[in-house]
Amino acid sequence: MKIATNSLFFLGTLAVSSFFSPPTLGATELAKINGTVITLEDFNKRYQENSKYFPFRAPTRQAVLEDMIKRELAVQEAKKMGLDRDPVVIDRMQSVLYHSLVEKKLGKEFEAISVTTAEAKEYYQKNPEIRTSHVFVSVAPGANAEADRKALARIKAVYEDHIRPGKMSFAEVAQRFSEGTAAPMGGDIDYQTKDRLDPKYYDEAVRLRTPGQVSGIVRSQYGYHVIKLTAIRPWSETDQPRIKQLLIEERRQQILDKYLGQLRQGAKVSVQSSLIKN
Repeated sequence: MKIATNSLFFLGTLAVSSFFSPPTLGATELAKINGTVITLEDFNKRYQENSKYFPFRAPTRQAVLEDMIKRELAVQEAKKMGLDRDPVVIDRMQSVLYHSLVEKKLGKEFEAISVTTAEAKEYYQKNPEIRTSHVFVSVAPGANAEADRKALARIKAVYEDHIRPGKMSFAEVAQRFSEGTAAPMGGDIDYQTKDRLDPKYYDEAVRLRTPGQVSGIVRSQYGYHVIKLTAIRPWSETDQPRIKQLLIEERRQQILDKYLGQLRQGAKVSVQSSLIKN
């Protein structure tokens, strides 16, 4: 079973490698598959790369060569089927190119990011882990203006008739009028960090500041909400390593945004924003 698993892992590793490059002058031909040459230099490179994954039980040289031949046969067959022209495959290849570019250009900057406990605590004061409940009316993605208007009218009626007067508890209102999986729990969605909530929802909830406070009507990408902030987890009780990681990820995103912004400044980009206007 271990051998089969290693073989699959090895093939998967090769599958994301680049196609064999044309033989350079003086290269030694090791194998030829329907005209495509595997050079000794290509083989040695692949063998060294893949040996890193099996430090205690490296594949034999013959096994590496056989896997390279099988991979090349599979690639040739895929091309015969036109998969290299398939839109889904092309999109995947572009994703690989995108991530490869980011790693090549920004990998060292990403690795250099470090966050101290003091920095993480300061970040947490502005971006705490919060517990909220909400009354929710969904709006389907791509819904037309009439559907949006009806959803807004519905939550306005719930807000004016039941939440604002305070004759029912917030949980009771959510159970009776809210949509979504949280409704039976009185709208409670438990503790969530910033990265697990819609940005507009999170920002509005944090802006309430004091547990027990209730927001006005908030529009997120999912629909309309009325939010109740029920608790803010203290720094001493939160998952501090996770908060550090969130800050690291934000700094990575800032580096990436800066780099991509520079690319955009040097490119000709035209957008018809009216086509995606809400």
